[in-house]
Formats: sequence, C-alpha cells, structure tokens
Amino acid sequence: MTDRIGPPLTGGERETLRAYLDFHRATLAMKCAGVSEEDMRRRASPPSELTLLGLVRHMAEVERTWFARVINHEDVPFVWSESGNYQQAFDLEGATVAEALAAWRREVARSREIEEAAESLDVTGYFPRWEADVSLRLVILHLIHEYARHNGHADFLREAIDGTTGA
Repeated sequence: MTDRIGPPLTGGERETLRAYLDFHRATLAMKCAGVSEEDMRRRASPPSELTLLGLVRHMAEVERTWFARVINHEDVPFVWSESGNYQQAFDLEGATVAEALAAWRREVARSREIEEAAESLDVTGYFPRWEADVSLRLVILHLIHEYARHNGHADFLREAIDGTTGA
C-alpha cells in the first residue's frame, strides 16, 4: 500500500475524492514503511501517547466506523474498543505492528468495496455521535481530513525516529 499516485488534476468529483483519500492512505503507509516494532511504539513528544502504531490502529477504527458502520449500516464491533472510544486504539498493551497493519489494510479494503458499491456520493448513513445523517461525500471528505491531520503527526513521529522527512 505504499504506492502513492497523485490525484487527477481534472477528474470528476468522485474520482478526485477517491484518489485524494487513497493518496493519504498511501502516505500513512509510507511513514510506517521500514520502521521497527520498537520505533512504531516510540512517542515523539511525551507525555503524549501518540505513536505511529497508535495512528495505524486509530485509522483502522476510523475506516470501519465511517464506511462499514455508518455508510453500510453494518452492526459490527469497533476494531479495538468495546465502548466506541477511539482513543483506545492508542493503548498499545499487547498490540503488534503486524496485527495493526493487517487490520488497517483489511478495513481500507472493506471501505473501498463499500464506496465503490455505493450508488452515488449522496448515499447516507447515520452517525450517532453527531446525531445526524451524513452523505458518503461528507464521509470521504472527513477521512481525507482525518488522514491529512494524522499524516502531519506521522511526519513528526517519523522524523523523531530516524530523521526521515518529506512527503
């Protein structure tokens, strides 16, 4: 998942949104590529609990929540949290990089299936936390925002690990 292709400059709305989301997914994968188990757990700015491993786990949770649970109306449990607390993904006790990456890749693949099967960007699902219906369009934009924000964190974490910077 580290192949990163730039979004189209003149594509349609759905194609462009899909491409930007995939670009950000690939960016997170790139930030984690070649990082040891120990360094994936490394906190760049204690006392913050933020780690690359925690970010991967968090984004698996985000993918499942927004695509499977909200848009596809699936009654599936959260990935890491029995209570729906997204912060539990950052609790690394017993977590492994292999397990986290596999879960994240599985959720991304499922999210892609759901998005591709949706009739249009106007398909809606209910998001309980907001107590509102949301469109697939909003979900994709929200995930682009979520990845972009956390990829900034991943930049900072990776630089602290081995000095790697850049896109």
